[in-house]
Order: sequence, then structure tokens, then C-alpha cells
Amino acid sequence: MNGFTIKTKSGLLIRFRYYIDDAPVTSSAFAKLLPFTRNFYHARVSGQEIWIDGAPSLDIIQENASVFTQPGEVVYGPLNPKRAKTSNCMGIYYGEGKGLDCCNIFAKVFDEDIDLLKKLGDDIWKHGTQEITFNKLD
Repeated sequence: MNGFTIKTKSGLLIRFRYYIDDAPVTSSAFAKLLPFTRNFYHARVSGQEIWIDGAPSLDIIQENASVFTQPGEVVYGPLNPKRAKTSNCMGIYYGEGKGLDCCNIFAKVFDEDIDLLKKLGDDIWKHGTQEITFNKLD
């Protein structure tokens, strides 16, 4: 278990590595969800982020949680604590941003794929929702 990929309908493939040391529970739980497909939107207030609500549920602890992210990081809102505004949400930051509430930061894009992620983020920002499929990294 070292990572996952996302793939668009147009065939764009982007690779991500898990933060095994900083977010082992989230990484393991997310890996068990794969594969899945969801329609991603552009965030309205958190910056250069694509996101979904209604993500597959992760009833896990809050770990490596923050509103501050680095470009290329992936975040997930666990079901607890109940007060969190980000429960059941998932986001992928393709540039600068700050989350609405704490999420578990559990993965980051491969350095060599950051430009592909920026292209995807810009496409969703300019043209709207895109379907993305998540799979295990081979």
C-alpha cells in the first residue's frame, strides 16, 4: 500500500503517495475504499482545490488534521468529530488553499505529476465538474 491514481474520462492519469507515517489510519482506510468514481467540483472558498461532499464514509480518527495544506495534498473529512464541517468530504489541492475546517491530510501527488494535477484543477475551474476514478497504484 503505497498510493493511488486518479483517472479522468479523457484518460489523464495522476499518481499519489500515501503519508504512511503521518496518517496511517486514514491511508489504510482510504486504500480499502478503492476503486471508486465520483464527480469532482471546484471549491468556491478554499482556493485551488477540487472536492466532493458525499465521499465514501470513513469512520476513523482525526489524524494529521489541519486547514493548512500544500499544493498537491489530498484531504479527507472523517465522520468524527461530529462538529467538523468537513465530515464526508474529500479534497485535492492543486495549488494554494486553506480548508473550511480540519481534514485528515493523507496523501500527496508525485512531484513529477504536479503539472497534470494543475491542468485538471484548471479544467474543472474553467469547464465544470469532471468524473474521476480512483484506483490502487500498481
